[in-house]
Amino acid sequence: MITMAANKTSRRERIKKGIRKHLSGSALRPRLSVFRSNKGIYAQIIDDTTGTTLVAASSLSKDFTASGNKVEQSKAVGKLVAEKAVAAGISKVVFDRNGYLYHGRVKSLAEGAREGGLDF
Repeated sequence: MITMAANKTSRRERIKKGIRKHLSGSALRPRLSVFRSNKGIYAQIIDDTTGTTLVAASSLSKDFTASGNKVEQSKAVGKLVAEKAVAAGISKVVFDRNGYLYHGRVKSLAEGAREGGLDF
């Protein structure tokens, strides 16, 4: 018998493969990838041509100071990753929701990144 967690995980992986088939980050438009866990949310800006992470931020990092519920923290992480990206000279990105629904914390992170100055 397959557990519910295995079904959710395999479903997200299947959706993620479909998204990544059509979406790739380049030097001109790197990919903003989101990972959501129960405790925190993570965002990376990745150049897929070289396979390097250019900028990263998370709600569990030491330089993160915002408080509140998880949705508010996600918005703050979006603003933080946008500030770091603009400082690194990145203004346009491709958004990779990583198989998660564009809802709640993922949507909040995207809105925070847009407010921080990223265009996607």
